[in-house]
Amino acid sequence: QVQLVESGGGLVQAGGSLRPSCAASGSIYRINAMGWYRQAPGKQREWVAHMTSVGTTNYADSVKGRFTISRDNAKKTVYLQMNSLKSEDTAVYYCNLDIEAMDYMNRAYWGQGTQVTVSS
Repeated sequence: QVQLVESGGGLVQAGGSLRPSCAASGSIYRINAMGWYRQAPGKQREWVAHMTSVGTTNYADSVKGRFTISRDNAKKTVYLQMNSLKSEDTAVYYCNLDIEAMDYMNRAYWGQGTQVTVSS
């Protein structure tokens, strides 16, 4: 069994910063690729950031230069540093990890989501 627990969302004023995290636990052999997505009210879930297993990162144009995805392998935790937040960043943020479990099968797992609200 693999579980993902997200934390670190909250309410912040425009221009502020937040750093949601996504901690994985359970029968994990290796965390491979990882990503963050978000879903605003009334909109479809959209991709925000991605990091490959070798550390290559990509970002949606809307967050490029403001958001940074990172990982702590020892803690099995993924972060999304969000700076210069705007009201349009308000959404529920979800992590998505490609995890190789102890059975050596690679599967994608989703976090439960963390609410980020930016007030203008």
